[in-house]
Amino acid sequence: MKTSPVLFLLLLVFTILGNAQKNEVEFLIKPYLQDAEPNSIKIMWETTTGEESIVEWGISQKLGKKTKGISFDINFSKSRIHEVKLIELKRFTEYYYRVKTGNIRSEIFKFKTPPFASDNKSFNIIAMSDMQYDSNNPDKYAEIVNKGVLEYLKKELNDDLPNNLALVMIPGDLVENGTKYFQWKDHFFNPSEKLFSSVPVYPVLGNHEKNSVFYFKYFSLPKNGTPAYAEHWWYKDYGNTRIIGLNSNEGYRDSKEQYKWLEKLLKDTEKNEGIDFVFAQLHHPHKSELWIPGEIDFTGKVIKLLEKFSTTTGKPSLHFFGHTHGYSRGQSKNHKHLWINVASAGGAIDNWGEFGGKDYDEFTVTQDEYGFVMVEVDGSPEDPKFTIKRISRGNSEKFRKNELRDSITIWRKETKPTAPKALSPNNETVAITGTLLKAEKFKSPLSNAFHAASHWQVSTTKDFSKLVLDNWKQYQNWYYKENRQKYEDLTDEKTRQLKLNTTYYWRVRYRDQSLNWSNWSNTLSFKTK
Repeated sequence: MKTSPVLFLLLLVFTILGNAQKNEVEFLIKPYLQDAEPNSIKIMWETTTGEESIVEWGISQKLGKKTKGISFDINFSKSRIHEVKLIELKRFTEYYYRVKTGNIRSEIFKFKTPPFASDNKSFNIIAMSDMQYDSNNPDKYAEIVNKGVLEYLKKELNDDLPNNLALVMIPGDLVENGTKYFQWKDHFFNPSEKLFSSVPVYPVLGNHEKNSVFYFKYFSLPKNGTPAYAEHWWYKDYGNTRIIGLNSNEGYRDSKEQYKWLEKLLKDTEKNEGIDFVFAQLHHPHKSELWIPGEIDFTGKVIKLLEKFSTTTGKPSLHFFGHTHGYSRGQSKNHKHLWINVASAGGAIDNWGEFGGKDYDEFTVTQDEYGFVMVEVDGSPEDPKFTIKRISRGNSEKFRKNELRDSITIWRKETKPTAPKALSPNNETVAITGTLLKAEKFKSPLSNAFHAASHWQVSTTKDFSKLVLDNWKQYQNWYYKENRQKYEDLTDEKTRQLKLNTTYYWRVRYRDQSLNWSNWSNTLSFKTK
């Protein structure tokens, strides 16, 4: 059958239009921010096709400037990741931008560059982790971001996003399986596009990323770690705070290079007068009250380095982690260092009683709930501080609408509580069991300080070199849904069974809620009969 000229032309037109539509560029992942510096920032996005990588930007919505970047393959297909670095920016300044690839442009977004430490600016950080996809609760991460983080910031701070939030830290498990390409778009970037288009995100590898090439293509993190392990560990300064990213996964947790790098970095940070606080993040816990099998020794080694750093310099530190799907907040006994599990932002909760757990001395709060952590950093040159706030979305038993469930404030400067006075027993003869050590009430030069912990020691020697009791008690201990310290009086302590006809020496020190220890009390003695 012959085809008429008119029909042929129509078919040709439809074919051309169809091919044009097939070649039309579309966004797969909308713009997100990376590696912000006071004078530069990186903007990334993904499209179905197209080599062109352009960011139009300026200090108003008129934009006016244009910067070209690079694009590269992501999944052995036509889809492309785009990366553009804007330079010669002014510090702590708002900028508008949109991205362009081929025939498409994004909407206009806004970001704010970081300050220098010398600017003494205050800022906020969000820390959350373990948002990997849960088939039983597939929209949980989208809820955490949009109903949680974004609504909380808008309600509490009443300002636009770049002014509310400096950056987002994620200590691992961004997706359920990092080797599956579709999960990055569908499960991580798409649910959080309203957040990361205005605020830079800084993740570290969890076990679920599986060291995937997609992780390293999607993120452009600081390349200031060990050169042979680019983006496995790194650091980023924002104002007066140094943020450190580490890799706690198998194959890297035993790396001598990572440990040496961290050791050297902390040594250098000791000398940096602009840094008041150090926040580290890594995936695995050293101790976990909800899920003991997730614990690793590497994180314990990291904690020791951070504790040493804080005690040497007086600069408080913390480490954020995940892996266990629930919130925990603890603190080191002898150092101004916090331990904070910032999960879960999507992964199925590790409910109380579901797995083997343990009530560790370090932790004062553990909750089997979804949520995120807000960090408010005060850059005041007179007395800088930071405040940790746990914002909860509850669990299957009880929903919580961005409820504040825990909070602690740590000051850079140390103001010690008054050394307590040991009262009794004092040069007395007592029974070998049930002896009650008693000290005076808590006192502090700070009017808002309160008694948060006591540390009791009993020894057979005056120099306390041979301890028979070394008890650390805190004002609260939320474990398995109850406060096990509810009726604890921190001004007295019962001894265990002691030996007959023996002289003992004892002392106590008090801690306030900001991790400041008093000096030790006077030493008293008693003898058993």
